[in-house]
Amino acid sequence: MGPSAMRVAGLGRRLAQLGHDVEDYGNIPVVQPENITDPGSPKARNLAEIAEACGILGELAVEALESGRTPLVLGGDHSIAAGSISGVSRHFRKAGQKIGLIWIDAHADMNTPHSTPSGNVHGMPLAAIAGVDPCELSSLFAFQPKVAPANIALVGLRDVDETERVNVRDTGVHAFTMRDIDERGMRAVMEQAIALASDGTAGFHLSLDMDFVDPGIAPGVGTAVPGGGTYRETHLAMEMVCDSGRMVAMDVVEVNPILDTMNRTADLAVELVQSAMGKRIL
Repeated sequence: MGPSAMRVAGLGRRLAQLGHDVEDYGNIPVVQPENITDPGSPKARNLAEIAEACGILGELAVEALESGRTPLVLGGDHSIAAGSISGVSRHFRKAGQKIGLIWIDAHADMNTPHSTPSGNVHGMPLAAIAGVDPCELSSLFAFQPKVAPANIALVGLRDVDETERVNVRDTGVHAFTMRDIDERGMRAVMEQAIALASDGTAGFHLSLDMDFVDPGIAPGVGTAVPGGGTYRETHLAMEMVCDSGRMVAMDVVEVNPILDTMNRTADLAVELVQSAMGKRIL
């Protein structure tokens, strides 16, 4: 329901007002959880169905890029990023190039079926993108890693599982916690994140989880954590992404209208997309 909420908030119309030629590819087919009779391993529930949907999504991302468009992928939970980023990486890999990744999130999403305390696959996609597990996601399109850990910047961490910390440290990704933002400011953190994700790459994929934003501003997310980014900090991050001219694709995930109030989280998500794609105060 998250993508529908963002459409209701006028995403297409508001991007068109910025001068963008918007084409809505619609929703990809996803098996609904209530229709799954065998969720598979409790350490990675519904992994087969998620991997199938991510494969379809990755192909669509390639199609969009080949047609000269910038993929904007709406979710849903963050497991979709394993598909969108795999597709974007595949497209540039064909040209002998690689991409970077800026992952803005309250969570690291670097669990594996071996470390997860919950069995939720949406806590695993970044591990797969960095070339770890689960293999059903890390092996999409038959290459790994999708993004070299040296070119991955995680921004806004404030809720990392104890067993997951090892994965974050061992893979070599660059993690910026909310303490880093508190001490250094969003501008300094984003400058470094953009530099890391741009170093030797064709550009970077931006993956924005709305639970990065403080739940007092964005209540409609599945895994809210107090102490998140402010309204202006998050807009600044998006504006800096746009100013860099290096973004090649974008995800926006974790809009859950069931948990929202008056569609305010979806509306904020659309505002943030606008900032990432060119809207300015003056």
